[in-house]
Amino acid sequence: MLNADEAIGELVSKAGGAGFEGYWRNDEAERTRLREGWYWTGDLAYRDDAGFFYFAGRDHDWLRVDGENFASAPVERILQRHPDVVLAAVYAVPDPVVGDQVMAAVQLRPGVEALDSAPLADFFAAQGDLGTKWTPRFVRLCPILPMTMTNKVLKRALRAERWNCADPVLWQADKGGPYSVLSDEQAASLEAAVGDRVM
Repeated sequence: MLNADEAIGELVSKAGGAGFEGYWRNDEAERTRLREGWYWTGDLAYRDDAGFFYFAGRDHDWLRVDGENFASAPVERILQRHPDVVLAAVYAVPDPVVGDQVMAAVQLRPGVEALDSAPLADFFAAQGDLGTKWTPRFVRLCPILPMTMTNKVLKRALRAERWNCADPVLWQADKGGPYSVLSDEQAASLEAAVGDRVM
């Protein structure tokens, strides 16, 4: 790999080590993970200037926006800088034309019931390490994020619901513009535009 300091990639190791014997009765998963003697972990990582590796999410946490692929974890870390956000989950929702749009679900700190939509665009604009395609188009405000038994955010449930939820959803009608609360009519229009595309 020639550009590990510039890219996010998947961690791969020589198969046969660390006791991985395969998947129980799941040949498809085994073919996906074991290829040509190598174990493809599904873990995404990047390397800093000092040579340290950082976890950047799972392979199903990839997003593709306007032809650019990126992982959700760096966007989540940026969102968690917001003073009112305790926890953030970033995931793909379908774009009406092609690829993905970025959606975030955030759990607000106790006592905070809403994010002021006006300064939200300013918050994102002030983040110098936020990639040009990374800004969430949708921000779902959750009293508590759904979690697995092992305390991981249940992103598949969030992806399945998209913007069709009881929680308030802020959205940017125009890229780079202000955020506003997504109305039921706007949500229905978006749903019609993406049709039966699944993530």
